Amino acid sequence: MTAHLIDGKAFAAKVRGQVAEHVTKIKEEHNKIPGLAVVLVGEDPASQVYVRSKGKQTAKVGMNSYEHKLPADTSEADLLALLDQLNSDANVHGILVQLPLPKHLNEDLIINSIDPAKDVDGFHISNVGRLGTGQKSMVPCTPLGCLMMLREHHGSLSGKNAVVIGRSNIVGKPMAQLLLNDSCTVTIAHSRTQNIQEVTRQADIVVAAVGRPEMVTGDWIRDGATVIDVGINRIDKPDGGTRLVGDCDFASCAEKAGAITPVPGGVGPMTIACLLANTLTAFCRANGLSEPEGLTA
Repeated sequence: MTAHLIDGKAFAAKVRGQVAEHVTKIKEEHNKIPGLAVVLVGEDPASQVYVRSKGKQTAKVGMNSYEHKLPADTSEADLLALLDQLNSDANVHGILVQLPLPKHLNEDLIINSIDPAKDVDGFHISNVGRLGTGQKSMVPCTPLGCLMMLREHHGSLSGKNAVVIGRSNIVGKPMAQLLLNDSCTVTIAHSRTQNIQEVTRQADIVVAAVGRPEMVTGDWIRDGATVIDVGINRIDKPDGGTRLVGDCDFASCAEKAGAITPVPGGVGPMTIACLLANTLTAFCRANGLSEPEGLTA
């Protein structure tokens, strides 16, 4: 069996196109522009790359991009004061604090100081609770992107047997909740799961989000299953240099799966696309407009 390749890069471009269309319509009909504020504390190189990319893509879809770059020794009080200002700014509809933060800052305190309605990362405890109880919430971007791709591939997910490998607050837990909300039968597997290969082999849908390079191999996958690989791991190449791989061994899993996401080019591009979609959703909710169809959970 040769798996169908789920092209996250192409799907993300489609999502950005849909967001841009909505933004254009909003400008024409309401003379307003959605705005996303990104806060970066410190000089982490990977975070700087992410923030630049977010800013560029925000502008490309016609939204306002507000970047706040703060020194690594910024005090908690100063960061909280900035968030308070952004919470009150009517031109800002989405707020994202780039993680990780310097160690002297309390991440939970900072995240929970963002207005839940502007929490486009979906990490605020109120949004976590709303998602868990089936209420309208802001949803974490990476799981939302996975859900969109699964819906596109399968149509209805109702009744599917899904295994999520990984129990992080950022991906594993919200992913499981989203699948449950779409009427899947969901198992969360993790480092303590007994017979994890056997558990995974029962799945129609496997979402690997454990952070271990190529942990999931083809003998874990039932024939025809859909595999969503969230992992992004850099490993050494035999001849020198490095390469990116997922949490799944792509070659062996692709022989068994009916459909699979590659790494890179699978889930990764969807994360920023869903951040833009979440900002648009937050804008629509704040202004009493209909939410964009197909861009929410």
